[in-house]
Order: sequence, then C-alpha cells, then structure tokens
Amino acid sequence: MRLRTLIFDDDPSMRQALQFVCERRGYEVFTFADPGLCPLHAMDRCRCAPGTTCTDIIISDLHMPQVRGLDFVEALCAKGCVAPHLALMSGEWSPTDEARAVRLGCRLFAKPIHVNEIDGWLTKVETLVPPNRGLLLLSAPEWQGQPTPVARRL
Repeated sequence: MRLRTLIFDDDPSMRQALQFVCERRGYEVFTFADPGLCPLHAMDRCRCAPGTTCTDIIISDLHMPQVRGLDFVEALCAKGCVAPHLALMSGEWSPTDEARAVRLGCRLFAKPIHVNEIDGWLTKVETLVPPNRGLLLLSAPEWQGQPTPVARRL
C-alpha cells in the first residue's frame, strides 16, 4: 500500500528533506511552499466520499507567509476533511498554538527537526493506515482547481 503525504513549508530545503524522507519510504508526495497554494485550501468542503481520504499524512510548518499551518489544518477539519495523520512543526510554540494543535490531534515537532523523529512517527502511522482505505484521485486538473474526485483503492 502506497501512502500519500502533503508537505507544507516555506523553506525549500526543509520541504526537500521531508520529501526525500517520505519518497524513500515509497510514499506519493505533494509539496507546497504555503498551504494557500494547495487546492484543498480553496475547497469549501471535503470532497472525499465515505471511506476515502485525500491524503494519509499532512506535515506542515506552523509559521508561513500566507496561511499558517495550524489555521490550514483547522480549516480542513471544519470542512469535514478526514486526513487522519497530521503533524505540525515549529521552532517556536506558543501555549495557545500548542493547545489548538493538540485539540486537532496533531503530532507536534520542534524545529530543528531530527529525521529520526519523523521516521519514527511515520513508522507508527504506517501501522495505523487501514489497508483497504480509499484515496481520492488527485489528477492534474484537480490540482489546477478543477475538482474531479474519483476514489481509488491502494
């Protein structure tokens, strides 16, 4: 089963490092410099059919220029998104942000992040993803703003 990961970080080297870690594990990876650039941000509601999800894992920096990672995750949850494994990273956590992230079920990582921490979390996540779960087909038109939600089993 191939897992899907969305990575959000405004630092290109961090995005590339996380992408490398995930691709090395065989994941399908989509990266964005800001959550505001992701098509999921513009959607008014979750488009996944019951039993499907658009992604297995979301890893996001907390502080970014346009849309904060925590605000993005919170908005996805409000839209009914069922992305099950969420992680937020930051070099600076306020008590308020930390409490909001924990309430949303996010795994928190402190920057500078160590690859073995992410690897350990991903290993745990791999055991929790149901083998028969459906993934929303993210075709090129959808990621250009033309939704074509088609579920596929991986």
